[in-house]
Order: sequence, then C-alpha cells, then structure tokens
Amino acid sequence: MILILIGIAVVVLVVVFGMYNGLIGKKNNVENAFASIDTILKKRYDLIPNLVAAVKQYMEHERGLLENVTALRAKATSGNISSDEAITLNNEINKTMGGIMVAVESYPELKANDNFKDLQRSLNEVEEQLSAARRAFNAAVTDFNNAVEMFPTNIMAGMMHYTRRQLFEIPEVERENPDVKSLFA
Repeated sequence: MILILIGIAVVVLVVVFGMYNGLIGKKNNVENAFASIDTILKKRYDLIPNLVAAVKQYMEHERGLLENVTALRAKATSGNISSDEAITLNNEINKTMGGIMVAVESYPELKANDNFKDLQRSLNEVEEQLSAARRAFNAAVTDFNNAVEMFPTNIMAGMMHYTRRQLFEIPEVERENPDVKSLFA
C-alpha cells in the first residue's frame, strides 16, 4: 500500500515538474523571440537617421513626417519600454515610414539617388528579417498562451503568475486593401 502511494506521489511530482519546466521553457522562448525582434529593430533604428538625412534635402514640406519618425526612433531606443510598448511603438514607426515612402514617389531625383537606393534596399532587407522574426515571436507567444490557458498547465501558470502575452499584430489600417485604381490615376 505504501509503495502504491509513493508511486502515485512520484508520478504527480514528475507531472508537476514537467509542467513547470515546460512553462519556463515556453516563457524563455517568447523572451528569446522578442530579443531577436529587438536586434532587428535596432538595425532598423540605425538606418532611420541615414534615411532621414538622405530624404531631408528633398522633402522640405514633409518635415513633419521626418520629425515624427525621428521622435519615435528616439523613444524606441530609450531602452526603458516594455515589450507591449515596443510592439505599439513599432506599429507607429511602420505607419510613419510608409508615409515617407509614399511621399518619396513625388521626388524622382531622390528615387534616382544611389545613396537613397542603397538605404532603401537595406531597409527592405531589414523589414523582411523583421517579418520573419515577428512570425517566430508570434509562434512562441501562441505556444506560451496555449499553455497558460489550457488545463492542466493553466493551474501551474496561475501559481507562477503567468498571463497571456500580446501577439505582434499589424495595425488595422495596414490590413485594408490598397486602392489599386488610385495608383494608376
């Protein structure tokens, strides 16, 4: 009888340790995936001043866009923001950078500038890397969120004070279909 109780206790301990270690591993995967995004965002933030400098001489009347992206970059690189704030800030930067790239279309001499072309190519490469890192982050967060919400790991997650993490989502405005007709007008 005592051997059966000891056997049951050992099985329960193995299950509890397994859930605990699984949750810790999932939390660490989320943090690692976010660190990858953070590294790529740093590359992007390093490119922004160069892009702004190249564009500034051509785009005097779009100064507001340039000042906004510079201010957002400064806030993003301040180092004292949470991962949720970084996600929101990144969405704002995406919107502003999109505005700059649309405005560039009005300046054929800027589009022909080799320095600008190199910067644009580098920025496109960083954006592709960022997209891949976001997918990896969202996969890690989904795995973590499933563990936090599903039985029986949700019990252990509650004891560890783990809560759902925010996915990296694109803003609603970027989900809208582009008006292709206006591009040819």
